[in-house]
Amino acid sequence: MNFKIFIQTKPFVIAGPCAVESEAQLLATARGVKAAGAHALRGGAYKPRTSPHSFQGLGEEGLKLLAKARAETGLPVVTEVLDTRDVLLVAEYADIIQIGSRSTQNFPLLKEVAKTKKPVILKRGMAMTVEEWLSAADYILESGHDQIILCERGIRTFETATRHTLDLNVVPLLKERTKLAVMVDPSHGTGRASLVAPMAKAALACGADGLLIEVHADPSHALSDGQQSLDLPAFEKLMKTLLSR
Repeated sequence: MNFKIFIQTKPFVIAGPCAVESEAQLLATARGVKAAGAHALRGGAYKPRTSPHSFQGLGEEGLKLLAKARAETGLPVVTEVLDTRDVLLVAEYADIIQIGSRSTQNFPLLKEVAKTKKPVILKRGMAMTVEEWLSAADYILESGHDQIILCERGIRTFETATRHTLDLNVVPLLKERTKLAVMVDPSHGTGRASLVAPMAKAALACGADGLLIEVHADPSHALSDGQQSLDLPAFEKLMKTLLSR
């Protein structure tokens, strides 16, 4: 994948399910987001869940399914790594490696991911200041690796009406502070599918380079984050709006 060309696509849109659940689920979603105009496919093979009793992902089998979806659709694959022991395995399959909010200050993990020289999406921690976030990015930049996309995904505040508070102030601020690409995840930022489209548009209006959007072929039966996932018709409608800007 040519990272420079990818981030120069404006806006670049990465879409797909929170978790890879099955071949049928992933391929149906991948075909749908491809047809709607997405530029890359996201899907979690390893899932960091608050409860140990929640679905934890398919692991390597999930990575293989992502590779199959890429082979069919041509979409680059984005997936998260949680553990330093899995970095090399994930790098075999992923075109872009995601560092999730729970791992942004896992400094040994950042150092290992930097060694792969794969593009990295570095999500903001849910209680992380901008300075802490940029310091986390420095752990990767220090190695001479600058293929980083900073992803705002909402921060934890006193508000409970939404899952998190989507901090769009940070988009123009990061543009002032860094030359790195900046994207926004309105799915985790709001936790509600009905709010994803308006906040996606707002993110682009304030200067975001791209969007990370959760999409599922059947959100009501998703094993994780169904309440914040767009179905395929809703995603197609959003993409028509975004691509006509």
